[in-house]
Amino acid sequence: MPDGSWQAAGAARYPNVFRPLRIAGVELRNRIFVPAHTTNYGEDNLPSERHLAYHQARARGGAALIIFEAIRVHRSTLGRRQGVNGYERAAIPRFAKIAQAVQAEGARLFGQVIHLGRHIDGNFARMPSWSASAVPWTTTAPPPHPMTEDEIGQVIAAHGEVAANLVEAGLDGIELTMAHGHLLQQFLSPAVNRRSDAWGGSEENRMRLALECLRRVRARVGDGVAVGLRVSADEFLDGGLTLPDMQRIVAKLCGEVRVDFVNVSHSAYHGSYTISTQMADMAFAPDAFHHLPRGISAALREAGRDIPVFAVCRFRSAGEAESMLAGGDVAMVGMARAHIAEPRIVRNAAEGREAEGRPCLSCNQGCAGFLAQSLAITCLANPRAGREADWPEPPPPAAARKRVLVVGGGPAGMEAAALAARRGHDVELWEASDRLGGALAWTERQLVRAEMAQLLSFQRKALSEAGVRVVLGRRADAAAILAQGADDVVLALGAEPAGTRFPGGGVGLSMEEALAAADALPDRVAVQDMLGSFAVAGFVEWLAGSGRQVTLIAPTGTPGWLVNIYSSFAWRHRLRQRGVRILALRAIHAWHGPGEAVLADVSTGELEPCGDFDAIVAPTHGTPRDGIAAELRARLAGHNAPPAIHLIGDCASPRSALEAVFEGHELGRAL
Repeated sequence: MPDGSWQAAGAARYPNVFRPLRIAGVELRNRIFVPAHTTNYGEDNLPSERHLAYHQARARGGAALIIFEAIRVHRSTLGRRQGVNGYERAAIPRFAKIAQAVQAEGARLFGQVIHLGRHIDGNFARMPSWSASAVPWTTTAPPPHPMTEDEIGQVIAAHGEVAANLVEAGLDGIELTMAHGHLLQQFLSPAVNRRSDAWGGSEENRMRLALECLRRVRARVGDGVAVGLRVSADEFLDGGLTLPDMQRIVAKLCGEVRVDFVNVSHSAYHGSYTISTQMADMAFAPDAFHHLPRGISAALREAGRDIPVFAVCRFRSAGEAESMLAGGDVAMVGMARAHIAEPRIVRNAAEGREAEGRPCLSCNQGCAGFLAQSLAITCLANPRAGREADWPEPPPPAAARKRVLVVGGGPAGMEAAALAARRGHDVELWEASDRLGGALAWTERQLVRAEMAQLLSFQRKALSEAGVRVVLGRRADAAAILAQGADDVVLALGAEPAGTRFPGGGVGLSMEEALAAADALPDRVAVQDMLGSFAVAGFVEWLAGSGRQVTLIAPTGTPGWLVNIYSSFAWRHRLRQRGVRILALRAIHAWHGPGEAVLADVSTGELEPCGDFDAIVAPTHGTPRDGIAAELRARLAGHNAPPAIHLIGDCASPRSALEAVFEGHELGRAL
């Protein structure tokens, strides 16, 4: 459908979303943008071809505006090789190529200029991190170096220089960030800025660095270029900036220098609850932060400033954006994670094809989880994220049609089956139970993880649309598999859940056993976390939410250690609200029955009786259901043309749905 046609169709369905917008001479075709978000796709601190393919796909998918991620303005804020800088001249042609690709698809590209301040540990650049004051961002970080007048001057000049470079590269606008607790916010915030000179103390002094950087950027790019701010409207931090503070500050900044838009976010990058609000996961209400952009918009109107305000965080559909825009307080709605999951989310909405799009689960596993590990981001629901050039959509047809048998209907098996069928193979899927979903189906019983069910719904629909023959209640053995005569056999049987048998005769249940017998669980339950996973974290929260008295035993010292910081602080905050008692560096030594446990102090080995619970859930890594693979290979020894045997997901090694979906997708493209 030509650009004008799908835009017109979208306007009929979502009139506010598909209204054009003009910002400082930049024409935007609709009101959906892709906010700046770290991808870790950089190469040697420069933009990459991977960036180009990633952003081009989202421009082609209908977004009106893409804001390129965190472009570092100075050596002191590099942090890692994947981070992108804008001060090297070598960056200009690379940015130009990306801008041209995005603009050719009808979208516009802004660049976010940034100094991260104290969040950079300095190891990469071999220098101390810089900040307003010597206040570390978390208890395990070193105190940053309080910036001198000369260093402050360098940073001001660097913001202007990088903005000019981006305009030279052909970008359509600049976003100056003073959000998420980065350097300009560190100077703004009384929780961080302890200075007694002209750059600290009063609000006017604390605003000075942000104002001077804004002035320098505007002076370097001129009035013909769109320049906006990204702000945190609330730091959610003790002693930090609140919405009333930011309403005053934003209005003052916009009164001093021409500002063409204000992109409103929230949080500070700090080792506490606030960081888990930044990319709020599925445990947060979708509208938890909508009052913030509305509050900034109201302050600007009161100050007589007619400046477009952008809203972000947990918008997952055009319908949600339409509702937000309808109030008139907000001019654009940003979708970062939703675009990671589905690059075509805007065009799908315009064309009435929302059901075809991969859903954002707000799970924070492939995006925020990989970000926290300094890995290139991906997506649990969309394994193509970051691989657009290598894994095109639609997938290319198979070179030769084959018969494919997939055994196991969990997320790995469903992903492989649907994609193989889309590529032209004749695919049949066997599932032993009476429903598809595998281990992930248990999340449908847990309110706090219920959004995971959207992935299963998408996969089930994909199987039907691809023409996969699904046979439920079909248990497989080697003889039956061989009798099927498939060219490829995909084993996606998952892993056998396992609990723990303790000295004393007591048995700790697996999570699956506990969920299956939820009504029979007593009021006092202990969970021993030996996995550290999102699954255990969600189970503990569900259990506490059921009204039970929950004790969380953490032999490693840290429960849920695989839950990244963008979710873990809020998770622990909710556990505290629900009265969950955490016993760190304790392990169950013996379990004799209700109220008769013996705990071991992991640090000293001392034993102590404990009567605080009447049941124990103690999941361990399941056992891969891979025995059938060895039997098949034994039977096929000596055959001239045996079928290929593939193991994916937990059948290969027990892990999470992130790996299961990826391996299913990868195999579906390779068959």
